[in-house]
Amino acid sequence: SDRMDFFSELANIRFTEPWFLLSMASTAFNPLMWNIVARMEYRSHWLTKLAGGAYRGCYFLAFVIFTLGVLRDHLFNEALKQQPTWDFLGNGIIQGLAMIAAASGGILVLSSYYQLGITGTYLGDYFGILMDSKVTGFPFSVMDNPMYTGSTLLFLSTAIWNRSPAGIILTLWVHIVYYVAEIFEGSFTTYIYAQRDKTKKK
Repeated sequence: SDRMDFFSELANIRFTEPWFLLSMASTAFNPLMWNIVARMEYRSHWLTKLAGGAYRGCYFLAFVIFTLGVLRDHLFNEALKQQPTWDFLGNGIIQGLAMIAAASGGILVLSSYYQLGITGTYLGDYFGILMDSKVTGFPFSVMDNPMYTGSTLLFLSTAIWNRSPAGIILTLWVHIVYYVAEIFEGSFTTYIYAQRDKTKKK
């Protein structure tokens, strides 16, 4: 059966292959890094001081995060090349679903960028660059974390397009890492705005 085939394909994945491990490490490192750096910035304004202003500091962090994201995507793609493929994923319907996932993911990521801008996307609130009110337009009207959801869909589409069971496992890892990151970021962002509102009332 297809289910049994899937499990046998999973057994063929080379979990200790260097590119696979590097991809997993990069996926986990990126949000860990930017959360630590941004929280340090919120507490001490070290990046603002170093860069000579809040906006400059935020743009510098945005550049670092973007660059690390490009590296993460490269490692993901290289990891897929080292792994066995599963012909079942080459089925026309499944490949069609991969294209839908890619289009949906792209729309979510790009519309999130459009709504948030650079400072809203790249942790500007930790630099004191706060929005007047919560963004409620699409895609935030349909989900809380469209950037992470969109990014996960793009990884999934790449994995399926390349007929890669290993890619599906790496996508699951991306989802888990983003889920944890959302918990930490969401609660801290709420705290930042609560502090702002408290200061306003004084």
